[in-house]
Amino acid sequence: MAEKTIEIGSSILSRNERLAAELRERFARTGTYVINVLSSPGSGKSSTILATNELLRDRFGLRCAVIEGDIASDVDAVKMKQAGMPAIQINTGGLCHLEGNMISQAIDALDAGVGLDAIDVIFIENVGNLVCPVDFDLGENLAVMILSVPEGDDKPLKYPGIFQHAGALLLNKIDVAPAFDFDMAGYARVLDDLNPAAPRFSISAARGTGMDEWVTWLAAQMGK
Repeated sequence: MAEKTIEIGSSILSRNERLAAELRERFARTGTYVINVLSSPGSGKSSTILATNELLRDRFGLRCAVIEGDIASDVDAVKMKQAGMPAIQINTGGLCHLEGNMISQAIDALDAGVGLDAIDVIFIENVGNLVCPVDFDLGENLAVMILSVPEGDDKPLKYPGIFQHAGALLLNKIDVAPAFDFDMAGYARVLDDLNPAAPRFSISAARGTGMDEWVTWLAAQMGK
């Protein structure tokens, strides 16, 4: 009897692609714009989402919700709810990324709660990781990569895939740049090679610096 090889990775990715396509169709039906937020831990994903939500809400009248992906805890989801955003927590139990089946369940929960028709924008705060999330389409309209100044300017060299994958690149915590040896020019040159088409925004989510430019561009992608 011939041996049978089962390609687990290919099977998982193929299933995820089907789920992502279904999610994308579902979002299109309700007119919901979905943003997959990628970064390493501590880059400021949550603070960036909160600051972006505030501007989208106050300036454009958009209602935002969040799907929070973490290995454990619901700390960030609680923050989002306190800010008035519907939030669904996904604890992966050790998995280093979110997958389509997880997002499908979270969307069902949002739909049962506030109704997907009532949500204009969904932020998916992916698990803090610079490798695994790139392989898993979640049906999003836009993938955003956030790097913070304290992480160093060499991250695009070490993890090129996630910077190439992103549709927008945010450099956060620029207010503390004087305290760190961050080569802005060198960082820009690497991105010119990796992903010259993606727009870049230098921000400080905590201070509000650069947020106007970022949110104006984001709203334009939604036709606002």
